[in-house]
Amino acid sequence: MHPLRDIDWQQPWLGDWREPGRRLARAVLQGMPLHEVLSREPGAPVRFVPQDELPPGMAYERHVFESGRCPTREGLHDFFNGLCWLKFPHTKRRLNELQAAQIAQQDIGARRGPVRDAITLLDESGALLDAPAPLWDALQAREWRRLFVELRPLWAQARLVLFGHALLEQLVLPRKALTAHVWRAPEAINSIADLDVALVPGLSAEVLAGKPFTPLPVLGVPGWWPQNQNFSFYDDSLVFRPRRAV
Repeated sequence: MHPLRDIDWQQPWLGDWREPGRRLARAVLQGMPLHEVLSREPGAPVRFVPQDELPPGMAYERHVFESGRCPTREGLHDFFNGLCWLKFPHTKRRLNELQAAQIAQQDIGARRGPVRDAITLLDESGALLDAPAPLWDALQAREWRRLFVELRPLWAQARLVLFGHALLEQLVLPRKALTAHVWRAPEAINSIADLDVALVPGLSAEVLAGKPFTPLPVLGVPGWWPQNQNFSFYDDSLVFRPRRAV
């Protein structure tokens, strides 16, 4: 069975991705190659091409930056990566620019370096959170019961948007330990298009080198997983880990 059939578009974390996700998945399931499905979308910031167009020995990020062509494999991972390019074109382009600049400076080595590590973390498992200050304070302190139990009513005023395509892929088969690396939204999230534009000015090598992310086990979000209605869900210290002492 094709892996795209496993996507449950009714899951709450896919609310921002249902359009065009469900429509594009349907086209792939009807037999159209993924790169063609993605490339025919109006406003696509890159041209999606088959994976074998990536020249041997060429870094993927550098090739995308220099050619404007994104090598694409069939499957969930590149499906969600393509969706991210369509929904967050300015942010994805900026991350690609930063990756290409780092590769130009340092070339490809055994280690990515702090900036490329941070870009990869955001690109693969990032999320954007707009939330009241008490939620942010509790999240940064890793005070999980305060975050998810005591302050639970405040989550009605919060919005969490998943960005990382690997995280979206993994959530097709949800597991309790799946964790997003959260970036604080630079403004209230009124629309994905506005958020996409607002993110870009804050994306710099200097900021990313500091890894300004906070881990958040996403299935702990109220309303995102039935089991967290029983508050013993948050007692699992292997998932909801305390902040490390400095």
